[in-house]
Amino acid sequence: MLALVGLTFGVAFGSALVPFISIEMWVVGVGARWPGVSCFLVGLVVAVAQVLGKLLYFYAARGDIKLPKFMHRKEKAKQSRLQRWFGPGTRMHRWGDWIHAKCRAHPNWMAGTHAVSSLVGVPPFMATSVLAGLAGMSTVMFVVTGMVGRFARFSFLAASPAMVMAWF
Repeated sequence: MLALVGLTFGVAFGSALVPFISIEMWVVGVGARWPGVSCFLVGLVVAVAQVLGKLLYFYAARGDIKLPKFMHRKEKAKQSRLQRWFGPGTRMHRWGDWIHAKCRAHPNWMAGTHAVSSLVGVPPFMATSVLAGLAGMSTVMFVVTGMVGRFARFSFLAASPAMVMAWF
């Protein structure tokens, strides 16, 4: 049981950092394979791991964590297509600056968006974690909204195989 909890924590933390790992599939699989494991325990373990992993994105967006040098943008002599669309002075760059200014002016708006994202997954939880850092949301608000939404989401997912089997 302890090994399963530890492995679930590791997969959940990894999925928080690497978006190609599906924690949803893992949680449904745990619920189907080990129906005796409490869905609330699985939900709590996954919620803690997910929020801890997303805190790294949150702190990086706030500027509290300095990214390694290989992750910094490199200046190129020739302007790429991406720079023509998103570079300084373009419409997309001004739009991004406008969103950033609105987020900074109203950091509590992010709390609702982040809470819905942590529960439903739309908008993506990773994106709202970065935007919450850019908006200057408090760390306590980030952790509370993320934990509540993630706990509810993954507790339900862990219980879903047992609920489906009860219908048949």
